[in-house]
Amino acid sequence: MTHKEPNRLIHEKSPYLLQHAYNPVDWYPWGEEAFLKAREEDKPIFLSIGYSTCHWCHVMEKESFEDFEVAELMNKIFVCIKVDREERPDIDGIYMTTCQVMTGGGGWPLTIIMTPDKKPFFAGTYIPKERFYGRIGLMDLIPRIQELWTNRKEDVLHTAHELTEALQRLEIKEPGEELNEDTLRTGYKQLLERFDWKYGGFSRSPKFPTPHNLFFLLRYWQKIDDVTAMEMIEKTLQFMRLGGIYDHIGFGFHRYSTDERWFLPHFEKMLYDQALVAMVYTEAFQATGKDEYGRTAREIFSYVLRDMTSQEGGFYSAEDADSEGEEGKFYLWSEEEILKILGREEGEIFIKVFNVEKGGNFREEATGEKMGRNILYLKKPLYEVALTLNISENSLRERIEKSREKLFKEREKRIHPHKDDKILTDWNGLMIAALSKGAQVFDDLVYLEAAKKCTGFILEKMYNRGRLLHRYRDGQSAITGNIDDYAFFIWGLLELYETDFDVEYLKKALELNETLIKYFWHEEEGAFYFTPHDGESLIIRQKEIYDGAIPSGNSVSMLNLLRLGRITGNLDYEQKVRYMGKTFSREVKQVPIAHTQLMVSLDFALSHSYEVVIAGDINSNDTKEILRTLRKHFLPAKIIIFRSNTVESPVTDIAEFTKNLTSIDNKATVYVCSNYTCNMPVTDKDKMLELFIL
Repeated sequence: MTHKEPNRLIHEKSPYLLQHAYNPVDWYPWGEEAFLKAREEDKPIFLSIGYSTCHWCHVMEKESFEDFEVAELMNKIFVCIKVDREERPDIDGIYMTTCQVMTGGGGWPLTIIMTPDKKPFFAGTYIPKERFYGRIGLMDLIPRIQELWTNRKEDVLHTAHELTEALQRLEIKEPGEELNEDTLRTGYKQLLERFDWKYGGFSRSPKFPTPHNLFFLLRYWQKIDDVTAMEMIEKTLQFMRLGGIYDHIGFGFHRYSTDERWFLPHFEKMLYDQALVAMVYTEAFQATGKDEYGRTAREIFSYVLRDMTSQEGGFYSAEDADSEGEEGKFYLWSEEEILKILGREEGEIFIKVFNVEKGGNFREEATGEKMGRNILYLKKPLYEVALTLNISENSLRERIEKSREKLFKEREKRIHPHKDDKILTDWNGLMIAALSKGAQVFDDLVYLEAAKKCTGFILEKMYNRGRLLHRYRDGQSAITGNIDDYAFFIWGLLELYETDFDVEYLKKALELNETLIKYFWHEEEGAFYFTPHDGESLIIRQKEIYDGAIPSGNSVSMLNLLRLGRITGNLDYEQKVRYMGKTFSREVKQVPIAHTQLMVSLDFALSHSYEVVIAGDINSNDTKEILRTLRKHFLPAKIIIFRSNTVESPVTDIAEFTKNLTSIDNKATVYVCSNYTCNMPVTDKDKMLELFIL
């Protein structure tokens, strides 16, 4: 039941907070008004953290936050605060750590009960209204909290104080030994031990794409020439693309698979997944030359450019798992529907290829019964399916594509899942990086223009007085940028520079990197805080290094610093990388598998890396041919600088070592430098390749 009068969330921009604006719970947004009320009325705070495309957040809202009985109790006992974890990852990070420390696990919705000075004393995730199979319900929990707060407040405050001190101690980093090749080998062994040789991936269930695992393995494969590493990469990428985790009709990847074979997805789609997964398929295409990987990357880009791009050029955050109150409904098909849309002959081929069952292959979560609806998936690659059907692979692809287009057109008539249309700087930075890399590898100007338009949007709308803002929606930019905003956007700028060599992108990357150092760097411990020195005061100030669903800002910053250091010759950047490695050394060495993006950076630092300078005319055919040749090959441990053959080439002010690296006879000329030494210049693309260890 919906409350007629809105609460304070009605004035917010976050789609998640607006979803709760008509709850009978008297929600406050995070802010001083709520904390002042809690202090004045001597009430504990009920903090609920989630995000708009979170299925169990919707369940808890419907069960409890829309329930007048629960709301009356919450309003009486607590000051209630709602937080969108995507808007405030700093708050989410602190209280998710709290939940993990207190319960051994975490997830969303995240439920925290804390004192008016923000110190937690209870943590949980989804809580039903009533007790359910041993899980406490809100109707039991809230009176218990009231009793504790009324009769044993000193004990509660003592517990909250001790827990907060314990959380603060976790943030003190004891430096260890410098990371080295042994760390890379240990990380590889841990991935090997966890690998699922039947279906790919590094867990049983649930199964997440975790692209940075594959980024690392690609580099390890290249460094060691390890066939097993490539087998792990390819099996994972192939089974992900075959499974129901991939949207075979509209493209793009769902959040994760609930089973070990990538069949049954949690249907939400996140922008960061599209960016990172597209990048790893792009790199796999470079490394193997196999069209299936390039095709998948391009399909992901098609989905993002079609469905996740604002008119202004920014990229939206996510699409929900649910539509019409039901998870996955938008994506499921009955055999009858398919035959009706495609006709008998075309439909039967499609049904056979995508394993559609008359009774359905999708089971209802509540009952476990099949309801006649199907998740589309492949049991084997199309070339194998074509053999069983006794037709050519190209012929089958053409038929499937025609069928897909018809089904897509029909699916567009359905009620779509909710789209979270806020624009986040950090996730947009990842998408800029992915599209720029795609533009390089696939020689596609559409991707380049999309990356440039998004970059222009962020610099116009989400950049103020030299500082990045985190969120834009409905004409308003807000929330101080965190490390991820800087690190991921700098990553995007570096990839964009290496795509069209506009030196302004390089200048902006350097400028933002200096801002990051000024406001986030911890000189004593040698790492970046998640929040800036002048940010909001929270109970702890975190330094994140764990590479979870997305890489940590520190891991990405390490690679950014290395790349910028090689471009500018600024040795302070590389020194900071060494400090960071030592700061996080103990936890990384213990579990390298949890820090695979950091190991990508470490691999760059330890590799036989290259500084490639191309001197010439950016529009000439020989320059374009040189770039095409370079981009065909997987060469991650390199930076590329373009120096125009004019005397006043602007890049020479940034990369001074390029001043005397000029073109020969007005031809595109390549200088390949490694280990602080430059080889003799070459103008032939084949001779250029001989200068790399391929």
